[in-house]
Amino acid sequence: MDDLSRALLNSQETFSDIWQTYMENPAHSVEDNRSPDIMQITLRDSQVEFDENLFDISVEQLANEGVPPPASTVPVTTDHPGEYDLVLRFQKSGTAKSVTSTFSTVLNKLFCQLAKTTPVEILVGKEPPAGAILRAMAVYKKTEHVADVVRRCPHHQNQDAAEYRSHLIRMEGSQRVQYSEDPYTKRQSVTVPYEPPQLGSEMTTILLGFMCNSSCMGGMNRRPILTILTLETPEGVILGRRSFEVRICACPGRDRKTEEDNHSKTNNGTKQTKKRKSTTAAASAPVKRPSPTSSVAEDDEEIFYLPIRGRARYELFKQFNEGLELQDKKGKNKPNAVVDQDTPMPSSGKRLMLKEERSDTE
Repeated sequence: MDDLSRALLNSQETFSDIWQTYMENPAHSVEDNRSPDIMQITLRDSQVEFDENLFDISVEQLANEGVPPPASTVPVTTDHPGEYDLVLRFQKSGTAKSVTSTFSTVLNKLFCQLAKTTPVEILVGKEPPAGAILRAMAVYKKTEHVADVVRRCPHHQNQDAAEYRSHLIRMEGSQRVQYSEDPYTKRQSVTVPYEPPQLGSEMTTILLGFMCNSSCMGGMNRRPILTILTLETPEGVILGRRSFEVRICACPGRDRKTEEDNHSKTNNGTKQTKKRKSTTAAASAPVKRPSPTSSVAEDDEEIFYLPIRGRARYELFKQFNEGLELQDKKGKNKPNAVVDQDTPMPSSGKRLMLKEERSDTE
């Protein structure tokens, strides 16, 4: 370390004082004589005044220099069409079980299958600036989860050999797709250059895919997510923003119909209240029990239900019950007189008299 470096290191002066001392004072110079091949550097010819705002750089200056602005820790999820009037459209599809993706305008929610492509139509009011990009990023919807980063579950990551296998959202159909991760927030996103609509069309279509189910353990784990799609400049300045909820499931049509029905029931509170009351009344209705003073005939006419475990045992009890029913039918067809089964009946002629009966001559 030379004398000048040691003096600068031990100095207690401000940078402005050091600048005036070594840059504006011609008596000070720096010469490196350690090697004849190194050019001697003289600072007394540099008559540059110190600028107090030298290190004050605004965000606009960084954007003009091509440096993207710092990302927010909690991304904004509210819609903002911006001056370019950004609009998203989804292809119309019903709630059949065969559909791989369907969008509910009532819920502003996309239902899709794992790793299936979903077309998203991009419409703008006017042409964005040259080099504009479209960015898709997933965030958790609920407040208690919004700080967590949305990633794929370990099971699906290990099955994927791609370099960006931890990314949940994929974009298909373009060789210019880029996958990135913010170095500060660790949030992952995917971008693709904005392409103007083709001749005869008013929109641009991108293809989105989601690589994990909403129920995957170690991943989303049934936590609802939002997809934020933004239109940005090449420097990262947001020009427009749209967001929608996403559910990745095995049967999108069925789940969409179920959630829309639940949504309509929630909005119509009167019907739901009546249904709950009737259900509660039926559940709280007392079970009719036979009174101890009831006659034997009433008990015979009353129907009882017995839960039986196992098919074989059920068939056995069923045969036993059918036999009893058959015996009851035969008993109704017999005369009221009680006949002793042990007493033999004559095949013809006069019948035998019982002990309780008397002859006509007595």
